[in-house]
Amino acid sequence: MARYTGPMVKLCRREGVNLFDSEKVNKYLTKRPYAPGQHGQRRKGRTSDYGVRLREKQKLIRIYGMTEKPFRNLFAEAARRDGVTGTVFLQLLESRLDNVVYRMGIATTRRQARQFVYHDHVRVNGKKVDVASYHLKPGDVVGLSEKAKSLVLIKENLEGQKRRRTVPWIGFDPEKGEGTYTRLPAREDLAIPVNEQFVVEYYSR
Repeated sequence: MARYTGPMVKLCRREGVNLFDSEKVNKYLTKRPYAPGQHGQRRKGRTSDYGVRLREKQKLIRIYGMTEKPFRNLFAEAARRDGVTGTVFLQLLESRLDNVVYRMGIATTRRQARQFVYHDHVRVNGKKVDVASYHLKPGDVVGLSEKAKSLVLIKENLEGQKRRRTVPWIGFDPEKGEGTYTRLPAREDLAIPVNEQFVVEYYSR
């Protein structure tokens, strides 16, 4: 399965929610509150129990910009660990390097964050890491290469981050372009429009 590179608004309209916390998406959803495509306005009726769980899984996979195989493998890892599987799964997703780069405000989207990682702009504990799925541990420090700090796009992102608050499980200094993944996020920290228990039930069927 190839990674989706099309318009983000289309995905949000299909799921009926703003998956990417974007004002632009909110405007589109208000203007066109139905699924995309020529038959989008006719898609009505009751969704089966399987369909409900499938849609929750699709929401989560699209929020984090993953493909099915690594997403399923990560769920299997969460199921092997101690704790509530749904919460552990979300913590593993949040611990991915591309997600933390996005959460810090170095990138404005997870897709952009993934590109920064692939282009060698990101450092973890002072070392180059170019794998977007690299899993961080509490205490890991994420920063930028010297070349990345001079890029106009990243400068603009960091300037915009000064006007926003970083999530509570990440400490970030926009002046240095560096932050620390301080702890695993609690479920109440994550404002994600997904019922992760349905995702657990989908993969446990």
